[in-house]
Amino acid sequence: MRIGERYMAFQDNSGDIILDVVLTDEGRRRLAQGGGAFSIAKFALGDDEVNYGLFDKTATTALQDITILQTPILEAFTNNTSLMKSKLVSLANQNLLYMPILKLNTLTTQGPSSDLTTDGNFVVCVNEATFDNSDAGANSNSIGIGTDDKAKPGFLYGLDDGTRGGSIVIDSGIHSTNVTEIDPSLIETEFIIEMDNRLGQLMSIDGSTMPTPFVDDDYVATYTVTKPAGQESPFITLPTQTKLENKSSPIDGPVSSRISFKIRSSQDLRVSNFLFERIGSTVSNKYLKSDGATYQDTKIIDSIIRVTGRTTGYAIDIPVRFAKV
Repeated sequence: MRIGERYMAFQDNSGDIILDVVLTDEGRRRLAQGGGAFSIAKFALGDDEVNYGLFDKTATTALQDITILQTPILEAFTNNTSLMKSKLVSLANQNLLYMPILKLNTLTTQGPSSDLTTDGNFVVCVNEATFDNSDAGANSNSIGIGTDDKAKPGFLYGLDDGTRGGSIVIDSGIHSTNVTEIDPSLIETEFIIEMDNRLGQLMSIDGSTMPTPFVDDDYVATYTVTKPAGQESPFITLPTQTKLENKSSPIDGPVSSRISFKIRSSQDLRVSNFLFERIGSTVSNKYLKSDGATYQDTKIIDSIIRVTGRTTGYAIDIPVRFAKV
């Protein structure tokens, strides 16, 4: 192995059971601090590599799950940005037939538009010149506003005060018409949101309330947003436990909670092109100017925002593009 490079390998899973454990980057940091800073208080288990569709009902009882048990498993590694997406959870109710999921909601009629762009992502316009400088008339180079003076579908304003631009809305519920209500123990009242802290920060739909995040050594900021019992939350609402009748959710069943947020662009993106040149690119003939007639060359950085329900461990990745003209 050459120094400075990382390699991943598979465990030999054909025979004896092997327990392979490593500390995360944060665990190593605390261990190095000494003075009792390191204490294992939590751990997680996941099954990302397992395809349960390989269960063979036609085989003899002893062999039905043999393919699953012999699935190659990655050796443990410490990079948290590549760790478990699908975490195992323990549930007190053993009679559950359906589990809640998270789905991106592009249908909501309440609050800011939650549509996607035609590319299937959200575009965060990092400054006013990118989102809307329509006052410049024929010289306008902005790409976030359409000819009707409204935000284009999927375009978020990185300096939004709660009155402009779209939002990201995610519903938690059971995607089945066979269920009428959700077990109270499965209602999501807390979500974990992870994003690249160099590019942006979490913002509520009213343009404020950004919890202080934990930022790791890979620049990933982790926000935890909670709806305390009996209190309002700028991020989380509990719309109903019955099916939404106005088709304002993509979930075909009871919706138990909804999280809505925007993204505030980082100061580095607003005042400098360094990150665009280092980890981004430039696209041409991609986005129409606000006059609707010509295209504008645009600097972009593509990223992912991950939203995880604390109760179920279900996660969803949202593609987000940061743009600057």
